[in-house]
Amino acid sequence: MGDGPLRVAIFSDSALPILNGVSVSIDLLVRGLRNQGHSVHIFTAAHFRYRDPDPNTYRFHAVETPWTKKYPLAFPPFYGMLRKFRRHEFDIIHSHTPWTIGFVGLRWAESHDIPIVSTYHTLYDRYAHYIPFFPRRYLRFKIAKHTSFYYNSVDHVLTPSEASKRWLLRHSVESPITVIPTGAPDRQMLERSEMRHKLQIPPEHKILLYVGRIALEKNLGILLEASAKVMRKDPSVRLWLVGDGPYRQACIEQARALGIGDRVTFAGFVPRHDVDQYYAAADLFVFSSVTETQGLVVQEAMTYGLPTVALAGGGASDSIIDDVNGYAIRGDAAALADAIQYVLNNEPIYARLSQGAQKTVRQYTASGMTERVVDVYRQVLQQGADRSRRRVPVASQKA
Repeated sequence: MGDGPLRVAIFSDSALPILNGVSVSIDLLVRGLRNQGHSVHIFTAAHFRYRDPDPNTYRFHAVETPWTKKYPLAFPPFYGMLRKFRRHEFDIIHSHTPWTIGFVGLRWAESHDIPIVSTYHTLYDRYAHYIPFFPRRYLRFKIAKHTSFYYNSVDHVLTPSEASKRWLLRHSVESPITVIPTGAPDRQMLERSEMRHKLQIPPEHKILLYVGRIALEKNLGILLEASAKVMRKDPSVRLWLVGDGPYRQACIEQARALGIGDRVTFAGFVPRHDVDQYYAAADLFVFSSVTETQGLVVQEAMTYGLPTVALAGGGASDSIIDDVNGYAIRGDAAALADAIQYVLNNEPIYARLSQGAQKTVRQYTASGMTERVVDVYRQVLQQGADRSRRRVPVASQKA
């Protein structure tokens, strides 16, 4: 393929306006690819009453189920979309899910002899509790088996952290794997004092910020317990949770039971562009999930100079360097609370961690991520071309 522009088809069950790590990562990649002159078309699930501003986005018919609220699932038949797919001669397919739409991308790649790369974004077996009626252990086993099958069927696997690569290797994925962390979005020019005034945050308050889904697998119970311990010693501390999800009411009830209901703010769903004002206004980023393949929100927080205190485990803590840009804590709510207090109550340490956060995030640029992804595309295309040449009969080569 040389160094010319590529025609790329992106397949994903999640894409904007759904707001999660997968959709943000895809949006950054698509914009990065287009900025480099590549042609990108997105194939994803329809979203209720959403009109795409992007003419190159194609949406499968989809429906919400009681177990996938706000996450529409595509359903067949797919013949109409296949005709649209065939209007373009794609060089490569890049899937971002091993489920319905990712499987469509895999089958179309096979039937049209197009190389396929896939990104492993999520530790899917950690989400088995969302599927009712089946034993969780059985579901985790079946999810792991399906995931292993899917990623062994593609030409190359991308994943954002060493933690997720280790999961793939433990589950016998033998396809080539490349770790490429998602690039952090560019920082907006936001003034801290203006954002705090806009969000009505008094000058004396110290804001702990969590950004993400309000879900059981995010370990928010531990975060609330730790916050309560900190607040008992420092009444100026407040916790803000930006995001929404099925565990919100349980978290509200826990905050009340802990006696911190008046010091916790559930901001709810916030459009992606507006999340940055919370980063700009906060004092410390806190994160309790250990089910992430990569904590993109950790890097976003670092863009605004926020140190991070998080539970160690999964990919979220991969970008945290202890005593440089934050602390990854192995322990319980008490250990997490101690680390939060340590950072908030030591101004020289806080200043050093803030500088370290801004320095660290410079290595996670969107343009750098895009260049590395394109390198993998070209590597896969070259390997495919080499295989094709080897399959040509000797007589045909002489002719």
